[in-house]
Amino acid sequence: MGPRFGMLLHHTDADQEWANDRHASFGRLDVALDEAPHRGWTVVDMRAAWKVVDPFEVK
Repeated sequence: MGPRFGMLLHHTDADQEWANDRHASFGRLDVALDEAPHRGWTVVDMRAAWKVVDPFEVK
């Protein structure tokens, strides 16, 4: 096996889409967020990384 890239897209923008976090009513990411640094996964924060989540909804 060669190099690999692991990424966890952390849905943090409830205004544009939905938020899944440790305390969400569904889709909690407790285990994934805890495991990410141990497994070398990159965690991407949706709110910080994208100004627009769905460009088709931009007015």
